[in-house]
Amino acid sequence: MHPFPLEPDRAAMTEMGRLVLDRVVDRTDHLAARPASSPLSPRAEAELVESFLAPPPARGSDLKALLARLDEAADCALETAGPGHMAYIPGSGLYSAALAEFYNRATNRYGGLASVAPALAALEESVIRWMAREVCGLPEGSGGLLTSGGSMATFSATVAARHDRLGEDLAGGTVYTTAFAHHSVAKAARLAGIRAAHIRTVPHTPDLRMDPDAAAAMIRADRDAGLRPFLLVATAGTTDTGTVDPLPQLAGLARREDVWFHIDAAYGGFFRLTARGSERLTGFEEADSVTLDPHKTLFMPFGTGALVVRDLAALHAAHDGTGSYLQDMEAAGSVPDSGQLGPELTHEIRGVRAWLPLHLHGVDAFREALDEKLDLAEHVHDTLSGVPELEVPQRPDLSTVIFRVRPADAGPAAAELADEASRRLLERINGHRRIVLSSTVVDGRYTLRVCVVSHRTHHDRITEALKIITAEVRNIPAA
Repeated sequence: MHPFPLEPDRAAMTEMGRLVLDRVVDRTDHLAARPASSPLSPRAEAELVESFLAPPPARGSDLKALLARLDEAADCALETAGPGHMAYIPGSGLYSAALAEFYNRATNRYGGLASVAPALAALEESVIRWMAREVCGLPEGSGGLLTSGGSMATFSATVAARHDRLGEDLAGGTVYTTAFAHHSVAKAARLAGIRAAHIRTVPHTPDLRMDPDAAAAMIRADRDAGLRPFLLVATAGTTDTGTVDPLPQLAGLARREDVWFHIDAAYGGFFRLTARGSERLTGFEEADSVTLDPHKTLFMPFGTGALVVRDLAALHAAHDGTGSYLQDMEAAGSVPDSGQLGPELTHEIRGVRAWLPLHLHGVDAFREALDEKLDLAEHVHDTLSGVPELEVPQRPDLSTVIFRVRPADAGPAAAELADEASRRLLERINGHRRIVLSSTVVDGRYTLRVCVVSHRTHHDRITEALKIITAEVRNIPAA
């Protein structure tokens, strides 16, 4: 036994690694056969949760037994890594990214200051520049940082916009978005010191997009009332419906009104890698900042977000800070310090988990996977549109399809009955545990969502999903 138990020797490390790797490979290899949601009863789930609240022991335990416990915990969950997960947008987690993270966590390099690990900082910077310039079309001088997710990216964008347009006086600062914006947009504004009453909800058009004329009227009215409009947030792929706001028109409005233009593209941004996506997602080139989520449509592990900005200096000015304990650190030339671009000083090198898969598989592999998701969503839309009992309100912009039970007539009572039937339909669909869907509310109606995002979701699982949906809609009482 090694005299220092926290430092296992080579043989022990190898054995520990093999135990973990064997389990991970086995789980990953059998994902298609695994249930899409937890098979435990509510009582069994509650008992398992309670068992995991116990504190750690004074003396160590056997690794095999602990891994078995981890399997129990992982099974008590939505199978977000599997092909049947179509309830929400976050992606499925590449195996190659997991390997990258193992290497990254074992080497454990510090990521806040580029001079501490300059080559790895450059590696991360290459990923950011690719996202900013090749994915989003921003010019030289653009840049950004990797974050824990879209929420932190949107928060830092809001702070940068506030600093750039309002300075130190936040009085009257006003933000504009829509009812379909992710809730992190309003949350970021509040955390940045903006009054909740000054977070405006711009009306949407009948096809669920931000209305540019309504936004313009609201901005002008607020400015006339003495407020200070400073941030317009559009969405490229709303969480509820996958809809893309009219980005070019909103970019023009932002320029005319001299407000910061942010695009929340956490879901939709990487579809710009495809020909269809680039056609549907024009206007990124005019943005001041863009939120991206590689852990959605780049299939990275959870905890991988990104913020890219047109002017890196504006992001730096809003987040700059130092301390005397950093006086020995020198700047690393052309690579910025990520700790000066966001709230976090201490963090890992987040770029490794994206850099390795992008270089290992090549960008074309991601482009082809995203094209497949667009194809599958179109197939879901076309199939469900042909089911008489269902209504499909819109053709998908990206890879989310919404549908609901069709009411018997146009009256409110029929709509309520149809909504209740849609609730029962969702329960019956998810009860198969082969797929998991989710719901939202669109124009006051209970609406189901099929989110085709996982890189492991292919035509076979979509065919199975459509069979389940069409069979179950005929098994519920008529609306």
